[in-house]
Amino acid sequence: MSPQDRREFLVSTAGGLAACALTPSLAFARPAIRAGAPVQVAVIGAGRQGRAILGELATIPECAVAAVCDSDDSRLQAALRRAQGVRGFASHAELLDKAPEVEALVIATPTHLHTKIALAAIAAGKHVFVETPLAHTLEDLSALSEAARRSTKTVAAGFQGRANPVYSLARSFFKAGALRELASLRAQNNRKTSWRTPGSTPERDRELNWHLDPAHSLGLIGEMGAHQFDVYSWFLARQPVAARARGELRLHKDGREIPDTVACELVYDDGLVLDWSCTLANSYEGRFELFNGAMAAIKLAWTHGWMFKEADAPTAGWEVYANRQQFHNDSGITLIADATKLAAQGKLQEGVGLPYTSLYYSLADFVKCVAEKAAPACSISEAARTTAVAIKAHEALRTRSEVAIDPKLLEAL
Repeated sequence: MSPQDRREFLVSTAGGLAACALTPSLAFARPAIRAGAPVQVAVIGAGRQGRAILGELATIPECAVAAVCDSDDSRLQAALRRAQGVRGFASHAELLDKAPEVEALVIATPTHLHTKIALAAIAAGKHVFVETPLAHTLEDLSALSEAARRSTKTVAAGFQGRANPVYSLARSFFKAGALRELASLRAQNNRKTSWRTPGSTPERDRELNWHLDPAHSLGLIGEMGAHQFDVYSWFLARQPVAARARGELRLHKDGREIPDTVACELVYDDGLVLDWSCTLANSYEGRFELFNGAMAAIKLAWTHGWMFKEADAPTAGWEVYANRQQFHNDSGITLIADATKLAAQGKLQEGVGLPYTSLYYSLADFVKCVAEKAAPACSISEAARTTAVAIKAHEALRTRSEVAIDPKLLEAL
């Protein structure tokens, strides 16, 4: 393709994308789910994430929470008070045995417990949603992927970017070539927190703080980085071939072995590098993913997204109608849900940002897929490959060396 042809292609596709960006879509408000009897759902794991999941499921009318499960009675009782009228179980085995009405399970236990529970649920013929990262070992990933392939039910994973409407919109720009050649990738997740929950006994403390236990946890790279790594896997449609990482304890020197500040580089086969960093010592700029291209940059922040066009980028004409936000010396075109409708109502600025959380969209997609027998936004195989990358990156951190990521390993998942 000649430079002139490519220029005309980019202008025409940008115009087409304007329709995508500025046309109302019900998907932005909430996924439209075919009418029918509510899907009977159980949540396994009533910790912080489990409670958040219960809250989001309560806002999805096409499903009904039928049961909650947790091995800790105090957490189970707290969840039952939150979701009144549902049944409570102390183990997933008891739930599967005594609650035949449950059609779908959402697994929100510690990462190292995911596989055992998911395998039992799949074997029992249930639809299954597994929180991410999927597992902490390659062996568990392989077992879970194989079981999901054999299942005739919906088996979904909780990498939330793939069901996020703003991220889907941004990906349409990306796939059409709006950024042109990629120059660099950067992401971060900064939050000021101890990442520790006090326990009444040493045993209880270890149970609650499993993510600080090197035997069970992939640390910040797995528990936080994997969610952002998956955004790049989805956009690029490929995985990195090597990982480098370093980490230190900068603030929380309380005896833990898991670093509270980490930097990681994921290297792709063409030399492109994703620079990712995370710290629990500072919250400045929070969490985002950045794609830098020759003609534009896209910045994503889970409820918001922006595109920054270069001065020499082709102009399609629709940009004059777009909502903009100023970032220091740069002006970003905001990726807004239902932009055309909001503009007609004079409420364009009110539409900046999603009306629901990324967790909501991920769960709503799962319920929709169960109800309509459709493929989920994030399959177990896709999530397994990203989780495997996180496992290899965590290995690079532990060994302080560059670790190769074998494409054949990922293909087998």
